[in-house]
Amino acid sequence: MSAVGNGRNPVIKIENMTKVYQMGEHQVHALNGVSLEVYPGDFVAIMGPSGSGKSTMMNMLGALDQPTSGAYWLDGTDVSQLSDDALADVRNRKIGFVFQNFNLLSRTPALQQVELPLIYAGKGQRRERARKALELVGLGDRIGHKPSELSGGQQQRVAIARALVNEPAIILADEPTGNLDSKSGTEVMQIFQRLNHEQGITVIFVTHDPWIARHTKRVVTLADGKVLSDEMILEQLIAGKSARPSDMALH
Repeated sequence: MSAVGNGRNPVIKIENMTKVYQMGEHQVHALNGVSLEVYPGDFVAIMGPSGSGKSTMMNMLGALDQPTSGAYWLDGTDVSQLSDDALADVRNRKIGFVFQNFNLLSRTPALQQVELPLIYAGKGQRRERARKALELVGLGDRIGHKPSELSGGQQQRVAIARALVNEPAIILADEPTGNLDSKSGTEVMQIFQRLNHEQGITVIFVTHDPWIARHTKRVVTLADGKVLSDEMILEQLIAGKSARPSDMALH
């Protein structure tokens, strides 16, 4: 359990979650009784080797799939038994997604990219909200630019703004610096840390990079579909203030 709780209700609460996939005659147990609580203001990295259950865990946390058994409360809503339509509604209202590959529309300017979640949610003042979200990530002067006119780091910032615009309960980021050079990755980490520290936004990273994980407040490590450890980061690294050790380099 995270020390961030301080008596508050968790924004995410998972109890004994399992996920079993049927592969022909065989069953694959991707998650084996995972329990986890994440509180408002948490900044959590989920780590683990290939096959540990990270991707399945991300799908569950993002309400992209349903568990085989167990319970999942997201911002007070039990989402473990919802229909597909209800899950889609919860995803749009409660979760902001940031992916490794940005997932931007190639011919659409930044402002319209960020407006999309608001359109799906039927919210008004879309242009004003999208503009503010882009300003928050330092792209107020790039609102009319298409992805081909933006650097990789700027494209990821558009994706972050899109994740923020609905004011979700959490931001779920899947390897958000994985496709970026070192400088751009540092700038993106600075944005996430600022959003967490100054705005109090709850952030969950799924990453295989221990260096990135040390910039969060808490690391949950999975192995064989179970939580192997759940530890607070005692000395959180500040993006841009610490050089990556050579033994932690990704390549």
